[in-house]
Formats: sequence, structure tokens, C-alpha cells
Amino acid sequence: MLETLTARAEDAGLNAAAPREQRWIDGWLVRYSPGKAKRARCINAVADGRLSLDERLALAAAVYRDAGLPMFVRITPFTRPATLDAELAARGWARIDDTRVMLAPELAPALQAHAGLPAPQGFTWNIVDSAAFAATVGALRGSPLEQREAHAKRLAGAPVPHTALTLVHEADGAVLACGQVAVEADLAGLYDVFTASQARGQGHAARLCRRLLGLAMEQGARAGYLQVEADNSPARTIYGRLGFADAFAYHYRQAPEA
Repeated sequence: MLETLTARAEDAGLNAAAPREQRWIDGWLVRYSPGKAKRARCINAVADGRLSLDERLALAAAVYRDAGLPMFVRITPFTRPATLDAELAARGWARIDDTRVMLAPELAPALQAHAGLPAPQGFTWNIVDSAAFAATVGALRGSPLEQREAHAKRLAGAPVPHTALTLVHEADGAVLACGQVAVEADLAGLYDVFTASQARGQGHAARLCRRLLGLAMEQGARAGYLQVEADNSPARTIYGRLGFADAFAYHYRQAPEA
């Protein structure tokens, strides 16, 4: 059961992050969105191909060269062939961005009540569209305009619906936290959860995640998944308290010329 859910979470993550800029190259899902998220601008080797590794690398390199982007390969337990990570390492590709996928096989029923709970006194919940959310989270992160626009474009064309939420301070209109949830069948994926630096340590992220998961459960979600950097201990602690636990790890291989 857990093994099946893990594989479904990987598929759901690929769908939720799907950009318009992608091609299928001999078993590789080659994505080249200019946004910040590497999962939308990397190679996912999801099937065995017919060409040699060098031939596939050359075809993919041309795509990234034309797009003006560095070249990354995402390595997961589902990567095909299983030897790809070692083969890239032998070619001098650097290992970066150790990441964990966390799963909640059963979202706690109590979370659904949070979908309708009011914001704390002095704050407001706002559901925003993809353009507004991309601009908001981009501003909080300090992302350049090109990345914010690419994020908005990807969300607008996403094959999986996203619900984006912001927590706004009523006194000055400042956004203190934001995040979104993507729901596919009975799976809820948390994405882009971010708290403004001056508002951290006050429980805003946990409150935001509970509300997002509650909204997802109203849409039929019964299990959850998310992706988080392995060394982000504060976030991992929050997710653990919400019922999430590590399911598998992934990382990227970065081309030497990148």
C-alpha cells in the first residue's frame, strides 16, 4: 500500500509541476521552464530508452542550450536505468540539492475543520489566482522578475488545479505567509510554503498548512505529499507534526558546464 502511494506521489509531483516547456526524448521527460523550481527545468529519466546515454545527453543539451538554461538531471528511486546516477557521476556531474519527499498516507480528519477556521485576530486569509501568487511568493523569496513570470505561466497552464493562499496582516496589508496545494484524485501536494523572514517562529506556516490541507480534504483528498530540502529542519518539524514522514530521497546531477 505504502509502496503504491509512494509511486503515485512521484507521478502527482511530476504532474503538479508540469510546465509548457517540456519534451519527450527517448524515455526522458525534458523540462526547460526558466522559473526557479528545478523540478520544472530538469530531466526526469522515467523510462528505458533505445539510444545510448551520450546520444540522449547530446539531444537534451541542445534543448537547454537553446533555452539558455543549465542542465540538470533529477535522480529518484524511480530513475531508469538505476545506474544513471553512477554513470553521470563518472562523467563529472556534481550531486546537489538533497531533497526529501514526505508522505501522510492518511490525513487526519481533524484537519478538515481548518478549512473553515477564521484567521487569527488581525489577519486575513486570501485565496489568490496563479499570477498573484507567483508575484507574492516571488517577492518574499526575492526572485527575479523572469522567474516570477515563468512561475505564473506554469501555474496558469498546470494540468492539476492549485489552490493558493496568503495570510495577510490587516493593519498594513503585508503578506506574512503563503502556500498552495495541488489536488489530484485523493492526493494533496503542498507547494511553495513560505513565511516572511520577520514573521517566522510564530506558527504561521503550520496554520497555513493546516488550512491548505483542510481545503484539499474538502476537494476529496485523503493523503498528502510534499517535497522539502533535507536540511530544512524547521519545515520538516512542522510537516512531521502534521502527520508527514520521509518516504524517499532525491537529488540532482548538474552538468559540468553548468
